[in-house]
Amino acid sequence: MTLSHLPLNALRAFEAAARQLSFTRAGLELRVTQAAVSHQVKALEEILGVPLFRRLPRGLALTEEGEALLPVLTDAFHRIAGTLDRFEGGRLREVLTLGAVGTFVTGWLLSRLPDFRAAHPFVDLRLLTNNNRVDLAGEGLDYAIRFGDGAWHGTEATPLLTAPLSPLCAPALARRLRQPADLMRETLLRSYRTDEWAHWFAAVELPAPNIRGFVFDSSLTMAEAAVQGLGIGLLPARMFEHDLRQGRLLRPFTAEVTLGGYWLTRLKSRRETQAMLAFREWLLAQAGASADGA
Repeated sequence: MTLSHLPLNALRAFEAAARQLSFTRAGLELRVTQAAVSHQVKALEEILGVPLFRRLPRGLALTEEGEALLPVLTDAFHRIAGTLDRFEGGRLREVLTLGAVGTFVTGWLLSRLPDFRAAHPFVDLRLLTNNNRVDLAGEGLDYAIRFGDGAWHGTEATPLLTAPLSPLCAPALARRLRQPADLMRETLLRSYRTDEWAHWFAAVELPAPNIRGFVFDSSLTMAEAAVQGLGIGLLPARMFEHDLRQGRLLRPFTAEVTLGGYWLTRLKSRRETQAMLAFREWLLAQAGASADGA
């Protein structure tokens, strides 16, 4: 059957009646009479040459043909409605799906999103957080914001912010620390990147101790462990400025080590949409302003 001959009114009447298993309730939903729904369904059955309902004394039951047709129509009508909902104010709303490291989201991005919303009201941003392990293609992401060195196979990576790592800890623990060597007597919290503390101790010209204990896959979780006094976390201080201002965390030493930064990444094979380009331009401007004010 060609598109020009699709009996759309009859298909809509059938879909409503099949969900409701009632011509009367379908009529109320579609704001037409019960007789009109029944007439449309009968016309569709004649076109298809098969019965779609079994008429019972107390209602309707779908035939095998009706059961096959219903999910296809329901999905199609939902998709049409979803697309039409994206039209607003004479423009088509665009969806942008972003994956981002949770630390970056809570420590930097969230407070700036109202500005993006105001500048680009027709972009619907869908934000998925992760612990820096992401599959752009498998998760259907337009962009991903990651921490690292910018070298990810098959991706275009644009630098956003540097993120030097510093020891952060609870105030009670910080009072015991006078010099970097004092850290060797404390519990040092580790990430899954096992060489971070070794690089920091090298930066302060000390041998790294043999570190055992808790290992975290998220800087957010590690920071909360540090707040609760479980040990000292080596963390990107600029992502925890709120905790530092509130005094939940302290930075006992100024020494820091840079082992990576935050990058905006996308698959090289992914064509950038207008929404993506708008977000990229906005994000880079925000990152530039943040770097200038650091």
